[in-house]
Amino acid sequence: MQALDINYPYKMTTLKGLNWLRLYLITNRSLFESDNNFLEASEAALMGGVRALQLREKNLTDCELIELGNQLRILTSNYNAKLIMNSRADIAKIIDADGVHLTENSAHANEIKSTFPDLIVGVSTHSLEAAQIAEAQGADYITFSPIYATPSKANYGPPQGLGLLRQVSQEVNLPVLALGGITLHRVSECLEQGAFGVALISDIWNSSHIKEHSFKYTQKFGGNTL
Repeated sequence: MQALDINYPYKMTTLKGLNWLRLYLITNRSLFESDNNFLEASEAALMGGVRALQLREKNLTDCELIELGNQLRILTSNYNAKLIMNSRADIAKIIDADGVHLTENSAHANEIKSTFPDLIVGVSTHSLEAAQIAEAQGADYITFSPIYATPSKANYGPPQGLGLLRQVSQEVNLPVLALGGITLHRVSECLEQGAFGVALISDIWNSSHIKEHSFKYTQKFGGNTL
């Protein structure tokens, strides 16, 4: 399928140089038998064109997170990709990650930037109001979820739907990543509503051909995540 030709005239300054953010993959080690399998899968995704990888493993100790983060830092550096640490700016700094991703209830983005000025800061949002607050507090990008029904976001209530995604994308002057229930055939309709890109977990990690499946995602953006 030909990639969509999408213009963001009101966001040109904000979005310049952020093609790496269009396809944003969030980790889930529990889908793999071992860390070696997980690391092999991570490299396959990077080989397929993923250029933004968020380390999100809530059941690990700090030491385990640092060890895994260091391994992912080597991989992402080899493919000129960004490594984003979930929630923990302190660990992001230790592993030399490029950024940190916060929840709606975390410290404000501008507070993180005052202590860690080199970090890219993203924020998870689940309403228009939360998206506007994240922007006012200095976020560099946001995820907005859940767009579609998905077990991983069940705690956040019913799906937001494409209409609200469109409203958020229009009213927030930040890159908005659609998250929750994303599959390959849903990317185009998210982009049509103004999303800058998509964030996902299962549809890539569960693929039997991770490299090839990741590459198909990059083609939705004209292969322009590299």
